[in-house]
Amino acid sequence: MASPLEQEGSEADIAADLAVSAATTRGFHLSTVEFDDWLAERFVAHDFEVSRVPFDELDHWTFADDSGNLTHRSGRFFTVEGLRVRATDGAVPEWHQPIINQPEIGILGIVAKRFGGVLHFLMQAKMEPGNVNLVQLSPTVQATKSNYRRAHGGNEVAYLHHFIGPRRGKVIVDVLQSEHGSWFYRKRNRNMVVEVADHVEVGHDFCWLTLGQINELLARDYVVNMDSRTVLSCLPASSVPAWSRDATLPGAHRSTHALLRWLTERQVDSELDAQRVRLTDLPEWNRTDWEITRGDGRFFSVVGVSVRAGSREVSSWHQPLIEQHGYGIVAFVVTEFRSVLHVLVRATMEAGFLGAIELGPTVQCVPANYAPGNAPFLLDYVMAAGPERIRYAASHSEEGGRFRNAASQYMIIEADETLPKLLPADYTWVAAGQLAELLRHSHYVNVQARSLVAFLKTLP
Repeated sequence: MASPLEQEGSEADIAADLAVSAATTRGFHLSTVEFDDWLAERFVAHDFEVSRVPFDELDHWTFADDSGNLTHRSGRFFTVEGLRVRATDGAVPEWHQPIINQPEIGILGIVAKRFGGVLHFLMQAKMEPGNVNLVQLSPTVQATKSNYRRAHGGNEVAYLHHFIGPRRGKVIVDVLQSEHGSWFYRKRNRNMVVEVADHVEVGHDFCWLTLGQINELLARDYVVNMDSRTVLSCLPASSVPAWSRDATLPGAHRSTHALLRWLTERQVDSELDAQRVRLTDLPEWNRTDWEITRGDGRFFSVVGVSVRAGSREVSSWHQPLIEQHGYGIVAFVVTEFRSVLHVLVRATMEAGFLGAIELGPTVQCVPANYAPGNAPFLLDYVMAAGPERIRYAASHSEEGGRFRNAASQYMIIEADETLPKLLPADYTWVAAGQLAELLRHSHYVNVQARSLVAFLKTLP
């Protein structure tokens, strides 16, 4: 017979439970102050090392004779391929680039359980070779299909049974979301939160935290990883009382129906043709013994690394990573229309999206890639914001399993009277609750904007 937790709870009950957890900043197992010592202990408890190596020293990786693509000898995990992109909209009508093709759908899953009646979330101190500080707070399970099917020959992925097969509890979140469309080709992950009632054995690298504690940690630099942020962003919007009726309030700038119609129009008007090509057939890109990079040094490189990590399913391995050139800026500009919080979003085109466009941040760029006087719209506006207008600012890593030292300053900026009244056609205001409601569905909100939604939920 199915346990009570295998039944779907009402949205109102789930929202109330999440709101209580968000208001609880003293966990039953670990205080936020104790968390710092715990995370430091987990870092020194294992042997971690990441070092650059030339391509010919990447064990099990090779450049294929037929395609020139960088592939794993097992045929699993991912490949680094070439992409030719033609776009009808945007400053650059055509370009070429390397891109990661990882067609598997991975699982990003967080186990939830009640202690003292309050929902706690099982989080993991996980080492990823591309993280700025290596170890960050990740979901309970963060694994590609190759990993959890043990293509690497290593240990089983802990807690996986809570997310696949018949032993699930009450599902709070279950939705496919895109990954970084600039560096992944049509990559998707299954974002999940599952509440369980049974006893859960807690491994050394795992801890229970309330949503309130996690929200406090989201304000810190390089603590909560990207995969945790995207799952947290998908929690029901109704758990944030101020957002619970944003989609229907008269103060919303657009109805949800009108917003989706606007997005459809942008999809139609912004045609994009992305074709996979040989990695060796990329104009302006050069391959050396150590990297694949543009002649002008802009955007990113593909590099190889040797990794040692005692806490992972496999203790050592080699792999390619994409290395970002420069420090990113990712920002929402926000304001209120008739007492309803709104976010200025952009219909963002990225070559690797399953569809051409998803809703993205107001600003999403690496400023170093742009010549003076050619900055993206509102970058200068965001960078000039005084402290009285900055509601959130912290530095965060991007996907540390595939990107090396890819970091951005994430910001939420209050609009003022100097914000241009006339916006380009690919920008619009969206009620915060509407944006969060769209995260119940796939391929509407990009991964950078999802992080910002997670941060928005922490603000008073």
